[in-house]
Amino acid sequence: MNEPLHGLPKYLEDKKQLADGESFKFTCHPDVPCFNNCCADVNIVLTPLDVLQLARQTGLHTQVFLDTYTRNPITKDLQLPMVMLKMLDDEGKKCPFVGEQGCTVYENRPWACRMYPLGMALPPARAGVEPDPIFFVFEDDHCKGREQSDAVQWTTEQWRTDQNLMERDEIEIGFRDLVGHPWFIGGRQLDPKRMHMLYTACYNLDTFREFVFDSSFLDRFDIEDELIEEIKTDDLALLKFAFLWLRFALFKEPTVKVREGAAERSVQ
Repeated sequence: MNEPLHGLPKYLEDKKQLADGESFKFTCHPDVPCFNNCCADVNIVLTPLDVLQLARQTGLHTQVFLDTYTRNPITKDLQLPMVMLKMLDDEGKKCPFVGEQGCTVYENRPWACRMYPLGMALPPARAGVEPDPIFFVFEDDHCKGREQSDAVQWTTEQWRTDQNLMERDEIEIGFRDLVGHPWFIGGRQLDPKRMHMLYTACYNLDTFREFVFDSSFLDRFDIEDELIEEIKTDDLALLKFAFLWLRFALFKEPTVKVREGAAERSVQ
């Protein structure tokens, strides 16, 4: 029997928690009566990888993509910057990337779209402990996917593998390690400067690359030549590096090496 969790996101509070190995029934395709209905008037939180992949598919600089297709909700208890996909300003409030035949960016659809009908939460951070994610299943009335005759039984692992979520985890886990860092234990919050730092490095990757190569960044940090060449053109390598650098910049972890004398020159 699953124990109740405290501090869950509100959208998961009344959802069914899945035990290890427990399965759920689901399918989604154009013949399902509700096809495309869930792609409107919905809050879709974007991960850094979501923003990067969608920006690349649309051919936009990450700053332009963020300005055009996202919004940043602000709440009094927000500990971290949040990026959400902006629905169209029409009567149906449709996703800007949905068409008559379905998702027009399907290969690069966001993490949340891949996960549905699953939800995932991480238990509160504890020093020295890496919590395992806990999975939930949405049984929304508007979704007819579990009622179809061709609906399939899935375990969480099978579903995540089918939706290419396991492949993305190598990147996504770097972000989860940041937002679930033990530094936040006790409700600590980043100041505005560090919030902006995290937002830029995680979501506005093109601007972060400009910061790395057009500022004194490489004079201050001792980065291997091979890695420098890699992050010039490899977006995923740069994103992984951004996560490592943020652990140094935000939490003072020794994930990057400061050049000898750089601190003294900075003070001067």
